[in-house]
Amino acid sequence: MADRVVTRTFKASIRNQTQVRPDLDSLAFAASKLWNVGRWHIQRIWDAIGHIPNHNELTSYLKRHERYRDLHSQSSQRVLQELAEAFNGWYASDDPDDNPPGYRKRGDEHPRSTVTFKQKGFKLDAEHGYVRLSKGRNLKEHRSDFVLCSYETRPDVDLAEVGSVQQVRAVWNGDDWELHFVCNVEIEHSDAPGEKTAGIDLGISNVAAVSIGDETLLYPGNAVKEDVHYFRHVEYGTEGDNGPSKKAEWARQKKDRRRKHSLHALTRDIVEQCADHDIGEIAVGHPKDIRDDAEWGRHGNKKIHDWPFDTIIDMIEYKAAERGISVQRVDEAGLRTSKTCCACGTKASPNRVERGLYVCGECGLVANADLNAAENMRATVTPNPEEDRSNGCLAQPAVRLFDKHTGVVAGREQVADCKP
Repeated sequence: MADRVVTRTFKASIRNQTQVRPDLDSLAFAASKLWNVGRWHIQRIWDAIGHIPNHNELTSYLKRHERYRDLHSQSSQRVLQELAEAFNGWYASDDPDDNPPGYRKRGDEHPRSTVTFKQKGFKLDAEHGYVRLSKGRNLKEHRSDFVLCSYETRPDVDLAEVGSVQQVRAVWNGDDWELHFVCNVEIEHSDAPGEKTAGIDLGISNVAAVSIGDETLLYPGNAVKEDVHYFRHVEYGTEGDNGPSKKAEWARQKKDRRRKHSLHALTRDIVEQCADHDIGEIAVGHPKDIRDDAEWGRHGNKKIHDWPFDTIIDMIEYKAAERGISVQRVDEAGLRTSKTCCACGTKASPNRVERGLYVCGECGLVANADLNAAENMRATVTPNPEEDRSNGCLAQPAVRLFDKHTGVVAGREQVADCKP
């Protein structure tokens, strides 16, 4: 058995919510104020010299600022690091609809920002279920120097056993405060479960299409898209002159939580299916240049930019690592996997006769277009896949759906209220 250290985040509820909420609110409002101060400084520097300062420069500018001392120094550093990362992400984007990070303000009220406590900013008593979170110098006057939270994790999680806790995050979920413990966890896994390979093609209509040679799996994105569509109307329907309303803020948080949960369930099922089929290596298409393709149109490009391709790949990678399965990111640029026949290698745009259907005019292959692309991904690590592939499975995959009632992924026949 080989050991591997991975990063895991465990959520915990706060049992003494009433006692600690005022202090956590104060820290969260302080984090929002510091974000706004940093936002103003970045804009001033950008307007003056056309430069976006990194988080080290920003920390150097602001470490003597009054708002910086509202939080523990490491917590303040993390706020400015997130701000710098957000600005650099906006600057690197080519989407004209993207806007720079805004101020965290709603009229005269600051929202509750997540506060991160690094190792010098907290003290954990995992045996008794307490964690002590440090305050900044300005918030210690006439109060205690820390916030003492009594927490409760899931029954199957014991922080005394999972490994080293690297960070604690105080997160407002829209109704209450909760704690997120970021831990380094040592896990045991056997060597790669097999010598077979799998190919994965990522998309929007289908979150993932998976080819494992003699069998194929399709993961429709219906549940994720329905949530995005519904909560987008709630978000944009409640924007005002002073920024997002409380309802819009709630909608964004809930949409993010639901999407993250469904993607975790989908990627977990993908990796479990691969492990059950003795897969030792996965080739997953990395559509990193897809956002540069103008053929999607304005609305299509907006969907492409919003879709979390990198997040999905990250989830597949660390879940696969726990099973001893290696993952290769395949750059799709130049491969034309969606237009290349996986059977004979013919590249022709007309072969993709409509969105979900691929028909090769050269060899007559009829396949689901996404599965054809997934098989091409598999071919990047298995040069001669035709020896272990059934062409029939490319046209008739096993469909795996996210069940909103149970929160897990299962076969179509097992999911209640699924659409045909």
